[in-house]
Amino acid sequence: MSEFSNVTVIKKANIYFEGKVASHTVLFPDGSKKTLGVMQAGDYEFSTGAAEIMEILSGELEWQMKGDNDWKRVVGGESFNVPANSVFLMKVPVVTDYCCSFVS
Repeated sequence: MSEFSNVTVIKKANIYFEGKVASHTVLFPDGSKKTLGVMQAGDYEFSTGAAEIMEILSGELEWQMKGDNDWKRVVGGESFNVPANSVFLMKVPVVTDYCCSFVS
């Protein structure tokens, strides 16, 4: 899906890591929520309360659950799942565009 219809977009940006990661929240009529964002090159650690599906729209990154040994590479057009109540790490070598879907 390349666009969303009949949604509410929160104007205020979610800004992390001194502006290197920024996103906007998109709310859907069914109560679901996504964020659309961009990550500059860098290493990041995120924690999440809800399970997430991270869809990489363009760019690339490597990710792992905190404490794991293996890094997994993801490129534009691919996605990965993050379990609820977890911490994950990302190494982003190039500007990367993403859509994060929160799973309830």
